[in-house]
Amino acid sequence: MTEPLHPLRITPLRIAAAPISWGVCEVPGWGHVLEPDIVLAEMAGLGLTATEFGPPGYLPDDPVELRKTLSTYGIAPIGGFLALVLHREPDRAVTAARAAAERFATAGAEILVLAAATGQDGYDTRTPLGDREWRTLIDTAAAVGEIAATHGLRVALHPHVGTHVETAAEVDRFLADSGLDLCADTGHLLIGGTDPVDLVRRHADRLGHIHLKDVRAAVAAEVRSGSMEYSEAVRQGLYVPLGTGDVDIAALVRAAHAGGYRGWYVIEQDTALRPGATAEGPTGDARRSLRHLAEIGAGLASARI
Repeated sequence: MTEPLHPLRITPLRIAAAPISWGVCEVPGWGHVLEPDIVLAEMAGLGLTATEFGPPGYLPDDPVELRKTLSTYGIAPIGGFLALVLHREPDRAVTAARAAAERFATAGAEILVLAAATGQDGYDTRTPLGDREWRTLIDTAAAVGEIAATHGLRVALHPHVGTHVETAAEVDRFLADSGLDLCADTGHLLIGGTDPVDLVRRHADRLGHIHLKDVRAAVAAEVRSGSMEYSEAVRQGLYVPLGTGDVDIAALVRAAHAGGYRGWYVIEQDTALRPGATAEGPTGDARRSLRHLAEIGAGLASARI
């Protein structure tokens, strides 16, 4: 393992990781999946002390065993991503949410990151919703929020490519129609047409969680236009280490912090690994991202913002 990243010890930001940065994704055929012990060891070697869970079944399903596995590496659980079909068959979504919330809470997590899944495989296609389906989506999301609250969890809705809250108009509509907070994922927001820095400035009071990605805007534009599928864009280098792409990560973090946000900043850069790939590439990218984020945090600390 590499030496811990010492700047993380002085930043006021709560910085965490996610297995997707090492190519671990729930989408069938996404790419080579590294073993959990490898990914957790890489996180710990970078000085990270908190992570999201990754897709269902990647880490132990038993919440007690899950917590034990993470603690072996000095890593705490903060929660995870749950994509549910919210616009139809709400009872099914509520049942799944109840099981997930119980597992998350028992494992010691604090947040459930909810996405409005289409019901199709992957994130490359979707069908627009009618007004009645949208209303069902909003009501079901609220029910998930209530279930999570009974387990001591917060819920943040994640605008995401290939879900039913993707575009700028859908993000604004969700904020208007729902009382749930957002998970501000800088990459997915930008791809969907939302300026993530502007969103954070306008809706600092609705930030429930933050996923940090830096993006090559030209590739993102191809996804937005439909000329390239999301999965292919990831393979074509859509995401780059923080501070090297077209999202002003420093401005976003400063805006969130100034607006009172004190939650997690999760470095979550979707990666797809080729067969036989090692952790070397993803870990190198994560190290660069952490250094950039630690520098931003150190600036906030020195300025006492």
